[in-house]
Amino acid sequence: MDNAVGSSSLLKSSTQFTLNSPASSSIFGCKLNFSERKLTHLRQVICSRTNPALGLKASMDSPRVTQELADTKQRSTSGTQNGNDLFNEMKHRFLSFKRHKYQENLEHFQNLAKSQAPKVLVIACADSRVCPSNILGFQPGDAFVVRNVANLVPPFESGPTETKAALEFSVNTLEVQNILVVGHSCCGGIRALMGMPDEDNSKSFIRSWVVTGKNAKINTKAAASNLSFDLQCRHCEKESVNLSLLNLLSYPWIEERVSKGLLSIHGGYYDFVNCTFEKWSLDYKANSSKKDSEGYSLVSREFWG
Repeated sequence: MDNAVGSSSLLKSSTQFTLNSPASSSIFGCKLNFSERKLTHLRQVICSRTNPALGLKASMDSPRVTQELADTKQRSTSGTQNGNDLFNEMKHRFLSFKRHKYQENLEHFQNLAKSQAPKVLVIACADSRVCPSNILGFQPGDAFVVRNVANLVPPFESGPTETKAALEFSVNTLEVQNILVVGHSCCGGIRALMGMPDEDNSKSFIRSWVVTGKNAKINTKAAASNLSFDLQCRHCEKESVNLSLLNLLSYPWIEERVSKGLLSIHGGYYDFVNCTFEKWSLDYKANSSKKDSEGYSLVSREFWG
């Protein structure tokens, strides 16, 4: 009985010591400090007095628990450090932008704060290696940019997407004068499209999106069936751009402005393996029927690099 009472008092006093100590604030941060190790030791003593078997088990478990806590702390610290490094770098880049671009061109940025008047809408892939502003040298205010997987433009008849919202705003409100759809080499979205079974009933979001380019896949299979899969993907990367150019003309407000000469439609292809860029335009006037895609011609093809 005396041992039990003494043990209870010892546990109570040790608990109060830990909670009242300056180091107690770090407990919730998973820090294994001196006070917590001392508390663990005191608990082992208590267990030994009340139940020798439990005391032995606590003694055996303690190193393992201590190591697990240390490992958790190391993983947490490592993740925090990596995150801090990433955002510290972003911070320095932003401050450099503010110091060397924003403040040195303050009047330009103050005008942009009031309104924007970009002359081109760029539709590019979300691929981290394909940044239109970096590749084509756009500055703030130069281009209205939309990025999605595989730089696809869905036809007007399909359901709502953010790409459609961007088309409506940039053409009807901003009245851009050009639309440039940019494809690129080694496109994962196009590769997924080309490798996807024709009758794929999966619920994948990727599948549901890239199927937008199924006609480009069909055209590629018909024209390049004798080529390797990699070369077929490369062919489809460009074919999907042309499909998107035709899909743009399915939007009434785009077709109207193109027919009046107020809007031009262009395709581009960025090969980041060799750092080259191809650019071409779609000639709408060559077609007598909007529904006959063979009537459209691609003109003004250029090769940069």
